[in-house]
Amino acid sequence: MFSYYLRLAMTSIRRTPVLSALMVLALGLGIGAFMTTFTVYYLMSGDPIPHKSDVLYAVQLDNWDPNEDPTESASDVQPQLTYQDGQFLMNSDTPATRQVHMYGSDMVVVPEGDEPPFNENVRATYETFFSMFDVPFIYGAPWPSKADEDHASMIVIGRKLNDRLFNGENSVGKSIQLNDDFYKITGVIDDWQPTPRFYHVDAGRRFSDSEQIFLPFTRAIDLVLGPNGNTNCWAPMDDSLPVIEAFLKSECVWTQFWAELETPDQAAAYKDYLDNYVRDQKQIGRFQRPLNNFISNVKEWLVVNRVVTNDNRVLVRLSFLFLLVCVLNTVGLLMAKFLGKSGEVAVRRAMGASRQAVFAQNLVEVATIGVAGGIVGVGLAWLGLKGIESLYRGYQHLVHLDPVMLATAVCLAVISAILAGLYPVWRVSRQAPAGLLKAL
Repeated sequence: MFSYYLRLAMTSIRRTPVLSALMVLALGLGIGAFMTTFTVYYLMSGDPIPHKSDVLYAVQLDNWDPNEDPTESASDVQPQLTYQDGQFLMNSDTPATRQVHMYGSDMVVVPEGDEPPFNENVRATYETFFSMFDVPFIYGAPWPSKADEDHASMIVIGRKLNDRLFNGENSVGKSIQLNDDFYKITGVIDDWQPTPRFYHVDAGRRFSDSEQIFLPFTRAIDLVLGPNGNTNCWAPMDDSLPVIEAFLKSECVWTQFWAELETPDQAAAYKDYLDNYVRDQKQIGRFQRPLNNFISNVKEWLVVNRVVTNDNRVLVRLSFLFLLVCVLNTVGLLMAKFLGKSGEVAVRRAMGASRQAVFAQNLVEVATIGVAGGIVGVGLAWLGLKGIESLYRGYQHLVHLDPVMLATAVCLAVISAILAGLYPVWRVSRQAPAGLLKAL
């Protein structure tokens, strides 16, 4: 019976091509606008590491200017640490299962052969980074933990860089030149793009590509690799020291620090450890503000850094209202279409078709229009996302329709069409055939 109704629906749609096209376009415009904004919001607000987001914590220490306003929440505290605080925690026996100190930088890759050198983003970190964040490897493994202590010239590279330099072959054990030195490759990671890039959520880089080069933090400091990201200072540096040493001992915040805490008790113990550390530092003149340190798990951290802004939420609401307007327009078009074929309905009723059969037949036609509107909406959403990609750099991971979004678009179009068509279909199925037949 469904196939029969579907054939009748296609015949009816071909009989009124302009009216049917207007309905498909109205639904498509509404779905396209809504899915464009909703897809960006969905990916922005997603959990970048769902299986561990509740045990990974960003660390904040309130070491800022004592003359500034008091801290009320984690959003008021600088999201990064000084070098000296991060190094103390990294080298201490804290209650954490694992912890990592890191920062972003960049280096020049010098390929073999005729290809010119090119710049590549770098993550200076510790071996624990890869196990904490479950970074997937296709070849090899992270450098050994002793390499951090030895300031070793070892690196892990990303799949994209491996494809470019080694045509995708296993490059473990080989060396590449970065700046003026050579570094031994210990592992190659697979495509790994947590969205948002939670471990370093600088305003301009929270949706950027993950780095393609990872090297020991200690080695990066030896090389004086400058931070590639926000660096904020409130106190002047010590002029009596060399510039680099003064910077490392300064109150400038520019590094990121994360801890893996598997239970609430462990998290509480770690927070107590941080508070005790700050109390000790107060005795030597640092941390002059009231004691107010924070640890935030991944989801909390995205809220603290306002990864999803109110503007995004407003755009989603406005696009949904536009979809509702399109659905209401579709109601009027469907009413005109179905009332225009009242004579056909009367003939079917006179030949013995029940009201339920007429209702079901016309509902199949409405659903068919909804599917077509969904397909048009997906195309318009794709164009909208491509427009966002061309206008805003750093949003490349937010401009794709994954299978969930594709299915959502089509289902939403069908549901919208059915809701829009319920009243017109009910009206035409309830009409008495006798009066209509006399008018034919």
